[in-house]
Amino acid sequence: MPELPEVELVAQSLNKLVAGRTIAAAELLRERLAPFNPPPDFAERLANAKITGVGRRGKHILFDLDNEQTLIAHLRMSGRFMLLPEARENPKYTHAAFYFADAARLVFQDQRHFGFMRVVETEKLPETKELKSLAPEPFSDEFNKTYFREILKTSKRSLKEFLLDQTKVTGLGNIYASEAMFLARINPQTPANAVSARKANALFGRIREVLQESIAHGSTLNVNPENIDGSYYGGGYTNGWRVYDREKEACARCRTEIGRLKQAGRSTYFCPKCQK
Repeated sequence: MPELPEVELVAQSLNKLVAGRTIAAAELLRERLAPFNPPPDFAERLANAKITGVGRRGKHILFDLDNEQTLIAHLRMSGRFMLLPEARENPKYTHAAFYFADAARLVFQDQRHFGFMRVVETEKLPETKELKSLAPEPFSDEFNKTYFREILKTSKRSLKEFLLDQTKVTGLGNIYASEAMFLARINPQTPANAVSARKANALFGRIREVLQESIAHGSTLNVNPENIDGSYYGGGYTNGWRVYDREKEACARCRTEIGRLKQAGRSTYFCPKCQK
């Protein structure tokens, strides 16, 4: 599943490609993609609306419109946006299409059928179910060392499970949680409330570091408008991971074999020596 850097990069690309364009018509092809907006409502709310900008909150992509509506989109496991010319047919598993006046269209394809969309009134966006419980953005002033130390104290769950909780830390998934814990030299099985203030401060900095690192790298990639999300998955940084997906390879720091364990049904990668 895409994590914050990938979603940020997709939002940035979409902003460059579609901001300023007017949606002549919108079509919801799979009703369960937008369970709160039946197809007629989906089409009516988006028709003739100009996209004023595309941003992000957590792992959600936000299309701001000039009619005081906002389209929320979540890629989930396999969702992707594709800006297609008129001559190209919609690919299989196209679940929504947004038609522009110049005959180009933005389509949302989702082979695994886990993607999500919702159109809401912009003024009600902060209180929308999908967004209101999210933790502060990791680069915001609200997400600071004091907040992080205090929120860690509220949970007895393993640190890895805690970091994946979007109500505590927004944007992290398996990749960046594993990378940040490795850099901070913390065992992923440590209870969150047992992390010392010193280690918490170190982890706070490493979370920001790994997210910024991947965003910076992804910003240098060439993007295919017909496969926007595919250009970024993993930040295009799969050869740069220190521990993620490197089970049984040598740790770059101490040469110990990288381990893998299951936490809440998901894989965690770590160095048994560096992260005792």
